[in-house]
Amino acid sequence: MSDRLKGKVAIVTGGAAGIGEATAVLFAEEGAKVVIADVDEAAGMETVARIRAQGGEAIFVSTDISREGDARKACDEAVRAFGRLHILVNNAANFMLKGLEASIDDWHRSLGVNVIGTALISRYAAEAIKNAGGGAIVNLGSISSFIAQPSFVAYSATKAALVQMTRNMAMDLAPFNIRVNCVCPGTILTQAVHRHVERVGMTLEEFLTEERPKYLLSRIGEPREVAYAILFLASNEASFITGAHLMVDGGYTAR
Repeated sequence: MSDRLKGKVAIVTGGAAGIGEATAVLFAEEGAKVVIADVDEAAGMETVARIRAQGGEAIFVSTDISREGDARKACDEAVRAFGRLHILVNNAANFMLKGLEASIDDWHRSLGVNVIGTALISRYAAEAIKNAGGGAIVNLGSISSFIAQPSFVAYSATKAALVQMTRNMAMDLAPFNIRVNCVCPGTILTQAVHRHVERVGMTLEEFLTEERPKYLLSRIGEPREVAYAILFLASNEASFITGAHLMVDGGYTAR
C-alpha cells in the first residue's frame, strides 16, 4: 500500500465482481473511500465486507446505470456518505454475444448500459467532481473497441463508442480540472469468462489453449492487472494524461 488515493472518494460501477471488484479493492488499499455501484447486491456487499475487513471504507449502492434515477442516486450517496467525490470508474457493462440477429431489446440493453448509462452517471459524477475541485473519470473500453470478432456486433459498437466518448468528455471537462481516460482490456479471467466457457460447452483449459496464442504474452490477463492501469489513470501520477486510451491486452492488438 502506498496511499496513492489517500483522501479520495471513488465510485466504481460494476464493482461487485471481476475488474470492478479488483479495482474497488485496490482503490481502498491505496487509501480511497469507495462506493460500489452495482445491480448485484449480494456480491456487492461481499466486496464491501472484504474492503472493510482490510481496514478500508466502502459502501454499496444498488445501481442500474441505465436508469437516470439510479445514476443520480449513486453520486448523491457518495457525497452523502463521504462528503465529496473525486473519481468515477465506468466499469459496468452489458456483455452480449450476438451478431445481427440481436433483437431491438438486446440493442437497447447494450446501448442503455454501455453508452447511455455511462453518459448518465458521468454527468452527475462530473458535477460532484467539479465541486471537489477536480478529479478523474476512467472509462472501460475493450480490445473490441478496435477489432472485429464473431457475434460481437452490439458489444463492439458500444465499446468503440466509449473510446470516442472519452475524447469528447475529456475536451468538455478539462476546464473543470477533470481528466477522462479509457482502459481497453483484452480477455481477462473473470466470472464472465467462466460463464461464457460454460455457455459454449468448453472446459476452461480448452478456452485458454485457444486464447493464449492470440496474445504476445501467451496468456490472458487477471482482473488486478487491469485495476492497476485504472489506478494509474485515476491517480495524480497521470496528471498530464487526458483523452487517451490505454491498451491492457497482453499485446493482442500489437499483432
